[in-house]
Amino acid sequence: MGMANRLICYSDPADHYSHRVRMVLAEKGIAVQVFDINPEQGSGKLAEINPYGSLPTLIDRDLLLYEPGVIMEYLEERYPHPPLLPVYPVARANSRLLMHRIQSDWCVLADRILDRCSGESVCNQLRRELLKSLLDVSPLFAEKPYFLSEEPSLVDCCLLPLLWRLPLLGIEMPRSAKPLLEYMERQFARQAFQASLSAVERDMRPI
Repeated sequence: MGMANRLICYSDPADHYSHRVRMVLAEKGIAVQVFDINPEQGSGKLAEINPYGSLPTLIDRDLLLYEPGVIMEYLEERYPHPPLLPVYPVARANSRLLMHRIQSDWCVLADRILDRCSGESVCNQLRRELLKSLLDVSPLFAEKPYFLSEEPSLVDCCLLPLLWRLPLLGIEMPRSAKPLLEYMERQFARQAFQASLSAVERDMRPI
């Protein structure tokens, strides 16, 4: 019965979408049992409860959620403190638009680079596109402690797992991207971010 009432997260320890959810859990200090699942091997239990067998998957008592954006927003509403979305509707909409742009402009490129089916010439072009896009927005990171915010937000929870994987993606940010590099250094050192890392992710770059 104790297990039935415990928050459980099935997570891919290498995937940045699972990392997003673990970041939200860490930022809010939510007690959760995380089960690392290798997606190539799968899990019998996961296949039983999630019709797609996808990761991440969250169980909260009788509730089952299995889409990272839905999980993140549920955690924000279920555990409102500390807040990771602004109070006012206009600001909330802007945050959601930023998350959409991170997904459309950057994560799609990263996913294609990580796709083993992509040829090296295609991957190199994608790396150039992603690097240029990050360089273009680098000055924005100088404006506030977090990404366009005075406090940590769901936007950072979407962005930081991607930035952590830049070495894995074969991308090195030049010194000219100082605001972005300083943002990364500052955020990666935070206790919540460190708590969100799986053992696999800790090996992705020096800490």
